[in-house]
Amino acid sequence: MAEKLKNYKIILGSQSTRRKELLKNLGLTFDTVTIDIDEDYPKYLHGNEITSYLAKLKADTYSEVLADNEMLITADTIVRAAGKVLGKPKDSAEAKQMLLFLSERLHEVITSICIKTKDKSIIINDTTAVHFKKLTEEEIDYYITKYKPYDKAGAYGIQEWIGYIAVNKIEGSFYTVMGFPVHKFYKEMMEFTS
Repeated sequence: MAEKLKNYKIILGSQSTRRKELLKNLGLTFDTVTIDIDEDYPKYLHGNEITSYLAKLKADTYSEVLADNEMLITADTIVRAAGKVLGKPKDSAEAKQMLLFLSERLHEVITSICIKTKDKSIIINDTTAVHFKKLTEEEIDYYITKYKPYDKAGAYGIQEWIGYIAVNKIEGSFYTVMGFPVHKFYKEMMEFTS
């Protein structure tokens, strides 16, 4: 894939350490930029419409300064359970509330990626179902204190301690839950540059 993308300067519009690590492990060289947006979305949107909207909004915010040989990658992740959408928690109280809500509950993690060049743009969506065991307040408090998951949708990272102890089963891609469905990204990138 790196060979196919050699004519592009790749820019990751995210400061997520997980996304950086996954792109690096794909063998890609890239720069990162911070794209700050208000992560509000129209309330009539549901599921991957929300993440697609936000990933595209991030890309559109930066696209005015995108050069001809540059490729921008942005992404967004939400957690959805019982008709409720969970984004990133504002503080420890909200993080605790989210994790108590997800305790012993099946939920969906939805991630969208926007890939944008000057003349082309695509959106990739993926959804993974995650089954959580019943979490104790002590487990939740320990996780929040030690890991401070304020940059994570649903207030948790599956690759962290809570993922080790809470996840009974997943149906779909582990990497979608991490915030970057690598398998779909790879497939689309191979076609995008053809």
